Amino acid sequence: QREPQPVNATIVSMHAGPVPHSADVANAPAAHTGPPAGTLRLRDPRHRVHPRSILWWTVRSAVFWLVVILTQAGFLIFADQPPGWLTVTLVISIVAGLVQVIVEPQWRYRVHHWEATQDAVFTRSGWIRQEWRVAPVSRIQTVDTKRGPLEQLLGLATVTVTTASAAGPVEIAGLAHEDAARLVDELTATTQATVGDAT
Repeated sequence: QREPQPVNATIVSMHAGPVPHSADVANAPAAHTGPPAGTLRLRDPRHRVHPRSILWWTVRSAVFWLVVILTQAGFLIFADQPPGWLTVTLVISIVAGLVQVIVEPQWRYRVHHWEATQDAVFTRSGWIRQEWRVAPVSRIQTVDTKRGPLEQLLGLATVTVTTASAAGPVEIAGLAHEDAARLVDELTATTQATVGDAT
């Protein structure tokens, strides 16, 4: 009679342990399908703008609403027969102006953030309608600053990053003038050292 052959050890090891149920297979974690390494994604920037930007936004809003309110009040005072609806619009303007002057600057200061890395510029801006932007360094065309009269008075500046994007330039408003100048220098140096297609 022929003796039985020994069982292959590799086959035994393949069947060792419990066989997984169909539920275990269904609940197994899916393979990683995230973005490839190096992909830029929108995220919250790290840095806030300068606290003096609160005063800057306050004065801007106050001047705008002051012109609107004084114009309506002038018609009510000097017109022979001012329309009745003008009184209603004047009251609405006063209330809306007070709300914007008090609320908007504080809200904007909490929302506005920025960050510049070796790969991209990240910004978040707005107040009721907020906007997140990311500008890859390889797509940056120009970097410059602008300062209106009020910004010069408060020692602030706005950095404008122009890119090859249909969405338009990325602006970082409310920076201290020294920080803005340093950021322009850093971005200019980083852009010159980065190989990319800024067209």
